[in-house]
Amino acid sequence: MDTISDGRSAEVSGAENAARAIEILKPVLGERLATGQSIREQHSHDMSRLTPHLPDAVAFPQTEAEVLAIVNACAEHGVPVVPYGIGSSMEGHSIPVRGGISLDTREMNTILEIRPEDFIAVVQPGVTRKQLNNELRATGLMFSVDPGADATIGGMASTRGSGTTAVRYGTMRDNVMALRAVAGDGSVIKSGSQARKSSTGYDLTHLFVGAEGTLGVITELTVRLHPIPEAVSSAICAFETVRGAVEAVIATIQYGIPVARVEFMDEVAINAVNNYSKLGLKVAPTLFFEFHGTPAWVAEQAKVVEEITKEYGGSDFNWSADTDERNRLWQARHDSFFATKAIKPGWELYLGDICVPISKLAESIVAAREDIDNSPFTGQIIGHVGDGNYHTAYIIEPGNEEHLKIAEAMAERLVERALACGGTAAGEHGIGIEKLKFMRVEHGDGAVDAMKAIKRALDPKGIMNPGKMGDAG
Repeated sequence: MDTISDGRSAEVSGAENAARAIEILKPVLGERLATGQSIREQHSHDMSRLTPHLPDAVAFPQTEAEVLAIVNACAEHGVPVVPYGIGSSMEGHSIPVRGGISLDTREMNTILEIRPEDFIAVVQPGVTRKQLNNELRATGLMFSVDPGADATIGGMASTRGSGTTAVRYGTMRDNVMALRAVAGDGSVIKSGSQARKSSTGYDLTHLFVGAEGTLGVITELTVRLHPIPEAVSSAICAFETVRGAVEAVIATIQYGIPVARVEFMDEVAINAVNNYSKLGLKVAPTLFFEFHGTPAWVAEQAKVVEEITKEYGGSDFNWSADTDERNRLWQARHDSFFATKAIKPGWELYLGDICVPISKLAESIVAAREDIDNSPFTGQIIGHVGDGNYHTAYIIEPGNEEHLKIAEAMAERLVERALACGGTAAGEHGIGIEKLKFMRVEHGDGAVDAMKAIKRALDPKGIMNPGKMGDAG
């Protein structure tokens, strides 16, 4: 990770104005306003390789009223406010590139209401997905979005997160029904409702879902819940080629099999998780499946998918309903980030994340794999391929300018190919810092200018997570 920078942009006030805002907030937050070096360093970075930046202070509000006080104090003195969940993002969303206050929501971690009969829960933004699911266990319901990390619900909403189960249950966009937020102008916005559908007003809920903290701070969310399936089974299948594995996914989706998860890992990724998680999987392009339903329906789904995989070079199709075995398999998949870093300890991961139409998935992944094979460094591809989303990871040597230049060019080609076939520059990691340059290419001038106008209306002083999506060129 690069040396921490404490620089400030000329566009925002510096340490002097930050100090004024901090003085205003001290009596409001007391010890929950931290200015120590170590806590600031913890909030200077996320899981990306991007350059860290120190905030001037870290605030830990417990209520919406305290969030409002923080935003008002910072607006008065032109100090940035950067919402922070647990720092598990991959594109620098929570890095305070212009200093200011890092607003950590971990103290806003109350589950306010669970209504099983309506299949909803109301939570503060600092509630994590595992915390909510532990509380839901006795109700027979679950919160379905699973990005791997035990991320906060507020952070997942802000980045429009998804993950392994999105192919069956949808992304955060589909699972947030209503929210409350403090906008950058100090207004408190309540949007959406607890009803299943509505045709009234602008859809402000989904304006904040995916805004990456550039419009305001989410303070409450109403999320959709789903029944825990009666039976769950998992399956794993190795393939002769990358193309064969991906084409088997396309066929499965087109056949109408309602798989709950279908994940792809290439041979490099499989070798990495074998070593890191002590598995003994065949080193080959591999698909992981999960099926939900009744015991009979789960068995039938698995049988149909097994027949499909055989047509595309699949072998050793093994499926199991054993909970421990299934959990071990999916934990290994979720640990793939750390498994990849362990391939070359101390080296950096240059990450990519795109999503393409299902029909274009095979050619897109094959081209990405060829790019890696022709590069001077190791790389891998994994993906939530059931919905066309996959990730690349290039393992580059820190300080190696040639590696960085080649990785940047490969990442640009990855996005260019996705956009050329009707895809998107980010399937779930979001825009963050490095993908700002693709905003106008993907959305066009009119859409980006409209986004910037919305940003100015809700955050007239530009204090909400500056240097990010609201500042796209």
